[in-house]
Amino acid sequence: MPFLESDDEVRSLLLSSRVIAVVGLSDNPRRDSHGVARYLLNAGYTIVPVNPNVDNVLGVKSYPTLDDVPEKIDIVDIFRRAEFVPDVVESAIRVHARAAWMQLGVFHPGAADYADRAGLQVVVEQCMMVEHQRLVA
Repeated sequence: MPFLESDDEVRSLLLSSRVIAVVGLSDNPRRDSHGVARYLLNAGYTIVPVNPNVDNVLGVKSYPTLDDVPEKIDIVDIFRRAEFVPDVVESAIRVHARAAWMQLGVFHPGAADYADRAGLQVVVEQCMMVEHQRLVA
């Protein structure tokens, strides 16, 4: 697979990125998306919550869709069920994100291949927080 798999590739993506749109970010502190986003925010990234059901998360304005985000997105970090991933990837391509990151348990092979063919860097079945702690922190 042509996805980012080596430590050097993942480290480079994390170090060269600043804005991370977290699709499916929950305002519930017990959800994985919340903990990961809080960690990334504390690590210095700009977090953009994307969730139509909340107004803000972690003190940051939430947007209903990626298309509504006014700033350039480096990584789209996906915390949605696998069946929703193709739509998220379509949006990531449309907004010219640099990368699509499919968290553990949200892998969709067809969407990952499509993102790769569209020129996005693709990370699958890895937790961004764990990889940041392991490779960057």
